Amino acid sequence: MRHSLSFAPQGDDPFFDVPATTVQTSTGPVQLPILYRRTRNLNAFFMVPTERVNRVLVQKGAGALSPGCQIGGRALVALACYDYQDTSIGPYREIGLAVPVLPPGVRPTLRHWLQTLTDVDSPSRQLGFHVLHLPVDTEAACAAGREIWGLPKFVTPIAYEDTPGQARIVLHDPRHPYRADLAILRLEGRLGAGLPGPSVSPLLYSHHEGQWLRTPVRVRGGGQAHVRPALRLRTGGSAHPMAQVIRELGLDGARPWLAMATERFQSRLPAGQPMG
Repeated sequence: MRHSLSFAPQGDDPFFDVPATTVQTSTGPVQLPILYRRTRNLNAFFMVPTERVNRVLVQKGAGALSPGCQIGGRALVALACYDYQDTSIGPYREIGLAVPVLPPGVRPTLRHWLQTLTDVDSPSRQLGFHVLHLPVDTEAACAAGREIWGLPKFVTPIAYEDTPGQARIVLHDPRHPYRADLAILRLEGRLGAGLPGPSVSPLLYSHHEGQWLRTPVRVRGGGQAHVRPALRLRTGGSAHPMAQVIRELGLDGARPWLAMATERFQSRLPAGQPMG
């Protein structure tokens, strides 16, 4: 049950001084919006044959949604990696495999690519992200994601290491924790030269308790954009469903065409609202 609270004071920063409510989950109360005050973030973007993306969306029960960023028979797929160091539900790490999508009946056009840079709270915003898998490394983060938004979370160890210009991120298989040879995925390599890049505030489309939710995530912080970085995504010997989806998409051994990296990521994750 939710109940209204007063503003959650966060010093003199109006970005975090917002009205709050509380939701009870199986691991305890969660204050919404969840506030992310300090985060390292690396996003890798891949172009995948559109028929593969559509097939995976159908398998995930999201066949009514269509890939929203398409060109030349290929569609955008994102791998988003987070090291949340200071949040209102405690520190944790997370890796999301997601597809930019459009609601039923909306035909993708080139203008939808630019909607990632528009106001995420605008009713005219159509492009959103549907998350295929969203592992985290704490029970509290898992319960909140599954029980409030219906996000496909599971708990497993995540290694997030980076040095200037380098990245090494390992998602372990929960059945074989810390066996690098059986990891679900590894994202490793050099980022190379970067240019200043914008913040992207994603709109999430998720299915929860029989209805589709629309959740605008407000982000700030900016970062560096790296075109064709020397990163490579690989799966290990894992038979986990997330590793299987990565293989089905043809991403085992793939290099991203773009990466976005920052240590200044901040965001607010509010409750979702039913899609109209």
